[in-house]
Amino acid sequence: MLSGPKIVIVGGVAGGASCAARARRLSEKADIVLFERGPFVSFANCGLPYYVGKVIKKQEDLLLADPDFFWERFAITVRVGRQVIEIDRQKKAVLAKNLSDGSLSWEEYDFLVLAPGAAPRHLEVPGADIEGLFALRNIPDSKAIMDWMERKKVKSAVVAGGGFIGMEITENLVKRGIDVTVVEMERQLMPNMDQEMTALLLDELAANKVEIKTGQKVAGFGRADGSIEVMLASGQKISTDMVVLALGVKPEIDLAQKAGLSIGPLGGIAVNRQMQTSDPAIFAVGDAVEKISLITGLPALIPLAGPANRQGRMVADIIAGSNPKPPEFNSLLGTFVCGVFGLTLAGAGESEKSLARAAKQGVAIEYEKVYAQAGHHSGYYPGAQTLVLKLVFEKKSGKILGVQAVGRKGVEKRVDVVATAMQSGATVYDLAQAELCY
Repeated sequence: MLSGPKIVIVGGVAGGASCAARARRLSEKADIVLFERGPFVSFANCGLPYYVGKVIKKQEDLLLADPDFFWERFAITVRVGRQVIEIDRQKKAVLAKNLSDGSLSWEEYDFLVLAPGAAPRHLEVPGADIEGLFALRNIPDSKAIMDWMERKKVKSAVVAGGGFIGMEITENLVKRGIDVTVVEMERQLMPNMDQEMTALLLDELAANKVEIKTGQKVAGFGRADGSIEVMLASGQKISTDMVVLALGVKPEIDLAQKAGLSIGPLGGIAVNRQMQTSDPAIFAVGDAVEKISLITGLPALIPLAGPANRQGRMVADIIAGSNPKPPEFNSLLGTFVCGVFGLTLAGAGESEKSLARAAKQGVAIEYEKVYAQAGHHSGYYPGAQTLVLKLVFEKKSGKILGVQAVGRKGVEKRVDVVATAMQSGATVYDLAQAELCY
């Protein structure tokens, strides 16, 4: 009989699964129950585009752990196919619905951890419900895309959205022999970067025969002669066999809202530095939660697996009470990396675009910027590849505000070094003195 606290976790994948495993490592007595509405509790969602592209051959390679693994190794009860639909904060219990038979059951908790993640954004336009339109959030989504490709003998596809998922699915569709057109509402691809840093990306996509339409908004969908018609606001129509909607994500907050928990200004669940919601017995982690920018101190939505894992582990530490000084989750840089064909794009911290947005919100930082373009290793040694780096820093103090880099090799190494320096509060002068491998 387990005599420790009852920990109920809603949602698996990164934040929820890491919280569950860490909680067990810290306590043999805790009673841990994890609810996951999908069929898989822990999978590598970053690998989904590569599963579609058959770079990852087997579905099993995406699965990090299943309910049997959690029980046999950690004595954690995992209930897949269960959607938590209500939180009774007074009784400290959640109501779960079995999606296979519709039955309902209550589960009491001492501590509740919400890790519902973020949902793909959808277009509210005519024809948005026709067949052949897909989002990519989980393994069933990827299987639906692959099934459609096989059944319809897909030769062409439109990818709506030019961010991380849009670029990765574009590459993998091209690898499957499909002609791809990317439609992006913004005037550039990879909108989280400064526009000039995406020039090499345009060249890379053109070299792989990808058609790009930036500054174009999808106005609707239709059917004509057995094909899908993508209608743009400009009046142009694109005939295609399939559409992948890669429009970004929005926090899943329905459950939290229904329970009366506070929601932040950007639409994510509001939490303190210990990931507690407005109810001290309820924590929230991952993509559903609003974070704080390390540079500006402003709220931010940063849907990345790394922070979700760290948040999940930290919440387990707090619940276990093993640390006399409860840990706090520090602000984020939003460090990212994305591969597109042979090119790598990466960054951390603020861009000029995000600093301009911060200034409009009352946080104005006077900054300078510098560019560097060189080989990724010494030119005298064969095989050096061009790498372009942009560094943004505070004009008065030299504090590093952000970094972006693009190239074929060595990109993520440079960004990791600068990101580490930024977390330590380093300046450009400190960076100049850094002793690195040569």
